[in-house]
Parts: sequence; C-alpha cells; structure tokens
Amino acid sequence: MKREISDKTILDKFIKDFAKILEKYGKYIVVSGFVAIAHGRTRGTEDIDIIIEKLPREKFILLHKELENNNFECMQSNDPLIIYNDYLSQDLSVRYIKKGTFVPEAELKFAKDSIDEYQLKTRKKLPLTGLDIYFSSIETNIAFKEELLKSNKDLEDAKHLRIIYSDSLDEKEIEKIKKEIKRLRLK
Repeated sequence: MKREISDKTILDKFIKDFAKILEKYGKYIVVSGFVAIAHGRTRGTEDIDIIIEKLPREKFILLHKELENNNFECMQSNDPLIIYNDYLSQDLSVRYIKKGTFVPEAELKFAKDSIDEYQLKTRKKLPLTGLDIYFSSIETNIAFKEELLKSNKDLEDAKHLRIIYSDSLDEKEIEKIKKEIKRLRLK
C-alpha cells in the first residue's frame, strides 16, 4: 500500500488554501513566525501573518466573498464593509479561520507604509519550505525580528533563519531594512 501525505502540517494546508485565493486579488506575503516554522523551526503558533497590498473596497468585497465561499470566515465580522472600513483601512488586522474551527488563523492586514510596500515588491517563493506561496525575503524577516520585535521567540526565529541561509544572506540588505524600521516604525 502506498501512502502519500500531501501537506506537512495543518498550517501548511491552511496557508496554501488561503494564499490560492489571495493570489487572484493582488500581491500578498507571509511574514513573521511562520517563515521560521516553514523552514523547520519547531515552535508553536496558531496564526499566520499575512500582508496584502491595499485593495479598493470593491475588490476586497470580492476577495472576502470568495474566502467565505471557500469555507473561511472573518472573526471580526461577516460584513465586508465593516472589515474594510473599520479594520483594514485603519491599519488594523483581521483574522480569518476555517468555519467551525478556531485555529489556525490567518492574520491579514493591508500594507501600511513603504517598508510593507518594499516587502511586497521583493517577495519570494522560498523553495526550502516546500510551499508554493510568497514570503517576504529572509533578510526582511531577520531585520524585523532583530530590530523591531525582539522577543526571545523572535530572536530565536532570526537565529534559525541565519543558520539556514548562512551562505546566502545579504547583510547590507538586512542593515538597510533595519535603518528603515528605525526611521518609520521606531520613531
């Protein structure tokens, strides 16, 4: 008997299904903890952080309806106008789950500044993850974790990514992004 496992984890299946829909409506990136987890770091998480380009209201409504039609629901509201006007347009994130479950969650937010726009512009598919989805660059993830987030968990994530990509990291790029984080997020 031949056994085949198509998805490594519940998180992998969830993000593949979610990203497949996002891709139809604009650019997106997966950022933060799931980047390290997708590279083999063992640690828990219940959410996958996603940044999407700012969408016009009408396009977001179509995206939301397609998510609903594919068994996703927004925890903040079922009304796409409330989600758009009261959350996403105010630089607040919203959480989507599969109907009837509580985890995992997609924490979705619009790009809010030039750093997020840069992340979307330089997004990559990272073959080492085995996932056909877009991530922010490894350099960007390291910069955010070391310069802005700085929790023990984030610093360990950055260390893990530094080990995995030790032969290909662009330290100048990391420093450039850290400088922008200081300028825009730590003022």
